[in-house]
Amino acid sequence: MPSTVPPTVERIRTLALVGPAATGKTTLVEALLQRAGAIATAGSVERGSTVSDHDPLEIKAGHSLQSSVMHAEHDGCRIHLIDTPGALDFIGQSLPALEAVETAAIVINAAAGIEPMAQRMMDYAAEQQLDRLIIVNKIDAEGAELARLLADIQATFGKECLPVNLPDAGATKVVDCFFNREGHSDFGAVADAHRALIEQVVEVDADFVDRYLNEGDIDAAELHAPLEQALREGHLVPVCFVSARSGAGVGELLDIVTRLLANPAEGNPPDFFRGEGNAAELMHAQPDPDAHVLAQVFKISIDPYVGKLGFVRVHQGTIRPGTQLYVGDGRKPFKVSHLYLQQGKGHVEVPSAGPGDICALAKIDELHYDAVLHDAAEDSHIHLKPLPFPVAVHGIAIAPKRRGDEQRLSELLGKLVSEDPCLRVEHVPATNETIVYGLGELHLRVLLERLREVHKLEVDTHPPRIAYRETITQNAAAQYRHKKQSGGAGQFGEVHLRIEPLPRGAGFEFVDQVKGGTIPGQFMPAVEKGVREALAEGVIAGYPVQDVRVIVHDGKHHAVDSKEIAFVTAGKRAFQAAIRDARPVVLEPIARVHITAPEGAVGAITGDLSARRGMVSGTDSGKLGQMTVTGQVPMAELADYQSRLNAMTAGQGAYALALAHYEIVPPQVQQQLTSQHKVQDED
Repeated sequence: MPSTVPPTVERIRTLALVGPAATGKTTLVEALLQRAGAIATAGSVERGSTVSDHDPLEIKAGHSLQSSVMHAEHDGCRIHLIDTPGALDFIGQSLPALEAVETAAIVINAAAGIEPMAQRMMDYAAEQQLDRLIIVNKIDAEGAELARLLADIQATFGKECLPVNLPDAGATKVVDCFFNREGHSDFGAVADAHRALIEQVVEVDADFVDRYLNEGDIDAAELHAPLEQALREGHLVPVCFVSARSGAGVGELLDIVTRLLANPAEGNPPDFFRGEGNAAELMHAQPDPDAHVLAQVFKISIDPYVGKLGFVRVHQGTIRPGTQLYVGDGRKPFKVSHLYLQQGKGHVEVPSAGPGDICALAKIDELHYDAVLHDAAEDSHIHLKPLPFPVAVHGIAIAPKRRGDEQRLSELLGKLVSEDPCLRVEHVPATNETIVYGLGELHLRVLLERLREVHKLEVDTHPPRIAYRETITQNAAAQYRHKKQSGGAGQFGEVHLRIEPLPRGAGFEFVDQVKGGTIPGQFMPAVEKGVREALAEGVIAGYPVQDVRVIVHDGKHHAVDSKEIAFVTAGKRAFQAAIRDARPVVLEPIARVHITAPEGAVGAITGDLSARRGMVSGTDSGKLGQMTVTGQVPMAELADYQSRLNAMTAGQGAYALALAHYEIVPPQVQQQLTSQHKVQDED
């Protein structure tokens, strides 16, 4: 088992395995853990026995649904490994893992080639200024053309992607080409690959360039400093080959991690900011174990039995049991009781965690994703730049099957949202629905399975109702007398009012123009209350009314029988009568849509938007053959849009929505909506 003795900063390596699904990331982690002696036997995804895929839903699905943290020791170094899901729907688990490491290892399936998720993660890692390593897994897979794949990698990601080892003996083993000058591989002579690497590395240091030109070669062991500089600057992206199944290249990959990859003092430090807004100042943590503490919570996990776990990357200082830490600008500190190194769902307690360490803190309610932990008052306004998460726009309305479970559902949804930055919950007053938004159908399906199978809560779901509105298009007037006599004191109130349309988005105005006390002032709030009740209920289709001015100009009252309830009813009925003469219409929400997709799918996307009553406002070229399409489209036409976009882009498209404005629905839509609704007059 790995030692719990704290290593020095120079002996720590941090690595997040990211990339598409089915590249074998989880199996590769198992192979690395076994080869390093952290586990006795490698588990199997098929048998549900891996260290990282320990969640019951992951075992059932046969693939990762959340990030998982492991550790191992090799060659005197502590290696922190983070295994991440490959599906785009779970990128809320993958992106935060990049904030916890120096190196992003993009794993590519040798048989499948370069997939869109690999491109995305390469871009994200570059934006975070992380060192990048490309791992080509499944090199012994049938149909794998490794030399062609390496050429594709260089064509897609740049000539700086150079192999540090090469497959040999029919991809049954690999041969190092960074430290080795001689030898052969399945690609030919090792010398050519070695020369390309040395030339790429020495380019960042003028002194080494001169030596190389004069001497013809340099011992790779002397190139540690320029190598780390080349990795930091993205001037070199090492490529290595491995087969997690057969074990080919697994030991060599561990050697690459410990001998070539950056320790926490060598990688680019994350960008912290002190202060808020435009006044925020850029600052960097120092990987000094004796400095005051700066750490970040990059993952939250809430287990029904263990409770809340906060996964923390320490950037500066040292955390020990008994350390008092503040969460962001919180004024009340908490005391650390235990520190754990995670091994999937298992853990081992450690006496301290220093710069570069990834540890877990248990049962601290104040922890939340992206929280900055510190032990100094002057650090209360330090934060990291938010990650560029995709916007969750795929929604379902959710309600408990059993009455009385509303509060429990709300609490569980809160916990699930705290674990995943790409989930959000919204209560829509206009439709009285609770809507859960995710990145796609799979994302939400897993959430529903978790509610049902893990938390034993049954729920009903349906597509969210469209938040239609009603308004008027011309002026109108009406009056209503409410008179009720049933023995003794009665009810009496009479209201005369006019209504006028307001500009779109103006809302509602209530104007009191009553003169001579025909409606006493104490009853005007009751009149407004009745009008607002009618606004909320709608008149022609049952949707809230907006963009209307109501002017109450006359009425009558009775010295004995006039009461608030009478004027509430009179105001409501007068408004309902007036609106029927004001040419009422139904409004629909129009969404501003931003779509990212491969260039070849743009024609299909723009045609589909036009068929959905949408309007395309522009297209722009992006990176790696991607384009963006912007436009506006009625929200009612987007109920199944993710599925359609997947079909048009082979699963490579993504979109984001924002409410733009409201517009009048087409006549046939209004007829359909009004026919489904009948105003129920009160007695």
